Amino acid sequence: MYEADDKMISLIRDNYDLLQMLGSFGISLGFGDKTVKETCEDNDVDTYTFLAVVNYSINGNGDFNTDEQLSVPTLLHYLEACHAYFLDFQLPYIRRELQESLDERESLAKLILRFYDEYAHEIRRHMKYEQKTLFPYVQSLIDGHPANDYNVETFSKHHGATDKKLRELKLLIIKYLPQDGLHNNQLTATLHDIYENEVWLRQHAMVEDDIFVPAIRRLEQLTKQSDVTRNISDMVFKAGTGQNPDALSDREKDVIISLVQGMSNKEIADHLCISVNTVITHRRNIARKLQIHSPAGLTIYAIVNGLVDISSVKL
Repeated sequence: MYEADDKMISLIRDNYDLLQMLGSFGISLGFGDKTVKETCEDNDVDTYTFLAVVNYSINGNGDFNTDEQLSVPTLLHYLEACHAYFLDFQLPYIRRELQESLDERESLAKLILRFYDEYAHEIRRHMKYEQKTLFPYVQSLIDGHPANDYNVETFSKHHGATDKKLRELKLLIIKYLPQDGLHNNQLTATLHDIYENEVWLRQHAMVEDDIFVPAIRRLEQLTKQSDVTRNISDMVFKAGTGQNPDALSDREKDVIISLVQGMSNKEIADHLCISVNTVITHRRNIARKLQIHSPAGLTIYAIVNGLVDISSVKL
């Protein structure tokens, strides 16, 4: 496991395939002998999140379901950059390598290229969906204004592996396209690059499923909690100002306190020396003014507004 005080050059020297990951995080080369923490800070990258992705990609372990230290903005930027790298560079690069390695006059070679083009179309559609739907949704969560018609579970249920066709392409070439001389060397180099991309795609999907999705779930929960807090605050503000025409009367507050204490309508009537019908009328007015109809909701209102002490309430 790499830590913040380790030298960044040591991390790369031990795992050269992390070079592309540096670029996706926005970390520039030329960091000298600086530590991981120093390098991340120089490039405005959250150190903890960087190390979480690095260590998970190397070791494949870690429980991120309750990890509140992860930076969602850092993860979002990283995944967006990964998509740009793969779509704009890797897909065209492998296509060119295949063209140079194959004799396009051969029917089987043409079929291999067609197979690759179908794969490229599928992977573009997969990543474009995330860029058009998932990533803007996550940004709206970060901004505090989430869309109401989408959630991360919708994405998670339909998020499948994207490396199967690449693996199949590699096997087809190995089994059915014998070459010799220069073309054999080119084909071997191309196969190596296809293998590297197969590994990269698998790791990319794992980071999305095991780190990014849990982080979004937590952000969704925090957003819901913030909405509840904001609604209660608005309710407190309205009740605490004399400008609200629907402010509760003292008698209505007495009725709420009695309800929170578990009294029935008859017990409230006896306690306040009023009729049961009057209690029912007060309860109807309370529900209209506060838009709260449940005992639990009234209990929260009473606690927040200081009508009762939380220690006296049976939760």
